[in-house]
Amino acid sequence: MSSKQNQFTIHFWGVRGSIACPGSETVRYGGNTPCIEMRVGGNRLIFDGGTGLRLLGLSLLSQMPVEANMFFTHSHWDHIQGFPFFVPAFIKGNRFHIYGAVAPNGSTIEQRLNDQMLHPNFPVPLQIMGAQLDFNNLEIGQRVQIGDVLVETALLNHPGEAVGYRVNWQGCSVAYISDTEHFPDRIDENVLWLARNADVMIYDATYTDEEYYSEKSSKVGWGHSTWQEAVKVAKAANVKKLVIFHHDPLHNDDFLDSIAEQVGQQFPDSLMAREGQSVQLVPSFVPSSEPEAVADAKVSA
Repeated sequence: MSSKQNQFTIHFWGVRGSIACPGSETVRYGGNTPCIEMRVGGNRLIFDGGTGLRLLGLSLLSQMPVEANMFFTHSHWDHIQGFPFFVPAFIKGNRFHIYGAVAPNGSTIEQRLNDQMLHPNFPVPLQIMGAQLDFNNLEIGQRVQIGDVLVETALLNHPGEAVGYRVNWQGCSVAYISDTEHFPDRIDENVLWLARNADVMIYDATYTDEEYYSEKSSKVGWGHSTWQEAVKVAKAANVKKLVIFHHDPLHNDDFLDSIAEQVGQQFPDSLMAREGQSVQLVPSFVPSSEPEAVADAKVSA
């Protein structure tokens, strides 16, 4: 097995929530909205298609033809606006397997990606894309098997619904939990299940507790969580490494530095997601195909 086939790498192409916010105060962490690439045992998995997807697409141009599996948490603008600018999707010979849950109003992920490219909102339609696009409607709770990679799903607490994902491979596991809002009296059982004993948990920590519970501008009901809740979940679920993700566009680099320091005091093996950053997991052995098997994985950022 080659080194690439025996590696699990997470690359962050967009880490910001709500709206892209390029500028002099967001240089270190980045201003692009959510897009995460995982290279898992030779398979390429892409989670969300925010504006970071454009950058990922440009990086793939030297690797044509390309095949990848794309998983969308939901279709709020910050998670899909990069899709019309994903250059590999316009090139014949490429193939993308696209997954997303049917929205509460009955619309599929194909319909929603199509609709954002209709006049008067966009100049060219989805059908102009030359790559083969295979759309798959997910049932929340469904498992998706991609070779020896198992992707598990669960419902998250977000307006209009969102899907959380857990990627399992050779005993390594990564939980991608964005966008979700915590409950005031308990930890969400779905979140705990996704994060159980995970080597890495990527968690929506858009706010601080002070912002979330502010009397002047409360964020209760907005569909996002806090870094304090991220720490609670990480401890309760026995997570090895915590990644703070989906940064508020109002949080500049210095503010995120201060959050990083506070998170590190409470959960030392943690990091703030940065655009362009990679985290690598290397299993120390190859277990059976049972997804619950636990490897002594090495995690490095």
